[in-house]
Amino acid sequence: MQTALITGGSSGIGLEYAGQLARRGCGLLLVSNQEEQLREVAERLQADYGVPVKALYMDLAKEGCAQELVDYCDKEGLAVDILINNAGMFFIDYLGEENLEKARAMMKLHVQTVTECCILFGEKMKQRGRGKILIMSSMTARIPAPGIAIYSASKAYLKSFGKSLSYELRPYGVTVTTVCPAAVDTGLYKLSDKMRKAGRCLGLVQRPETLVNRALRALDRGRRTYSPGIMNVLLPPLVKLLPARLIDRLGLKWMQ
Repeated sequence: MQTALITGGSSGIGLEYAGQLARRGCGLLLVSNQEEQLREVAERLQADYGVPVKALYMDLAKEGCAQELVDYCDKEGLAVDILINNAGMFFIDYLGEENLEKARAMMKLHVQTVTECCILFGEKMKQRGRGKILIMSSMTARIPAPGIAIYSASKAYLKSFGKSLSYELRPYGVTVTTVCPAAVDTGLYKLSDKMRKAGRCLGLVQRPETLVNRALRALDRGRRTYSPGIMNVLLPPLVKLLPARLIDRLGLKWMQ
């Protein structure tokens, strides 16, 4: 039986990864900072699919958490076959001193923790000669994004890092797939039910189950990068055509 480690596995896209991998017969290690929800999800998935599910409460934005994860797996005798780097955070605001702490936490969570997890677990996969790593980036990695500057910049780092790492690990039997979705219908975006439904109908917002199904297929095929959805086709080229001053104004309008 394979074991999948999923960060941010108690809600949203991470929970969908957990459900679909459990359905495949994978054992799970779910890591999240939502302690009560994490425990409930683990118990439900284990009961529903009959696979072993471990729940580890951890703040993945703290220093040294990647090494703590490796140490936990070693102690529990878990060999991670699939690493899903999914945990993330999001806030909309122009950057200033008042949100510096949020920016620091996001950089640690999106950049430092993912990098260290990929290196540490990737080394163990290299030694076994097999393994799969998935990194959740974003379409915003390709466009200027006033109001979510740290989010988009960190996702751009992940896209570049994931693609380069895939070339480093492929000769050792380890694949790295970086997924760059557009908007996904989760609680991350504070949209009304009407707006969410309209977005889904128009194809502007993806359902989590659809995204995860396609992302896992890309992982199975060993794709290096995967950018699903019509918005990935339409929006980045359109943004490149916009005058910089218009982007300035659109950013201010969005904030207001």
